[in-house]
Amino acid sequence: MTKGILGKKLGMTQVFTADGTVIPVTVIEAGPCVVLQKKDVENDGYEAIQLGFADKKTSRAIKPELGHASKAGTVPKRYIKEFRGVQLTEYEVGQVLKADVFSEGEFVDVTGTSKGKGFQGVIKRWGQSTGPMAHGSRYHRRPGSMGSIQANRVMKGKRLPGHMGHETITLQNLQVVRVDTERNVLLIKGSIPGPKHSFVSVKTTVKQ
Repeated sequence: MTKGILGKKLGMTQVFTADGTVIPVTVIEAGPCVVLQKKDVENDGYEAIQLGFADKKTSRAIKPELGHASKAGTVPKRYIKEFRGVQLTEYEVGQVLKADVFSEGEFVDVTGTSKGKGFQGVIKRWGQSTGPMAHGSRYHRRPGSMGSIQANRVMKGKRLPGHMGHETITLQNLQVVRVDTERNVLLIKGSIPGPKHSFVSVKTTVKQ
């Protein structure tokens, strides 16, 4: 069955194995998360649990958020996500989940939001080549021909300048190297998407 937890990326470091091998790891503050809601087939059409992480100021929450959180006996949360494929009988509304839901050696999928790069041109965004850089050429970093005989529109999928980064990315089959229950921290092998202090979700891998 699927297990999952929400957390915050704290940064990267490295750990040493018993034989002296260096392993690069990402440090994730995993929980504490509160089970805000249990969804079942009868009421919602599918089975899932809804977790909340990171307290939100009550002054910044709207009334529906306050009411939803109060049913679980907690305060509104900043990061809320659902996990499907779980065993509903193992969870209760208001239950607190911490890093010890995972153990060393398990493989997980980590979902985060990549770093935003702002508005970028086609050379940085798509890796296109520049035009001639001589003074006579006035075509240096433009996107190029729209390439369509139909002059009334640009064809779908044309690579153009635009917002780069800030996308939801999932990395699969990452190994949990260490679980620190005292600090409530997971050390996961390799890098994960997003800047420091960004929210991430960790769940049992689907392809192992």
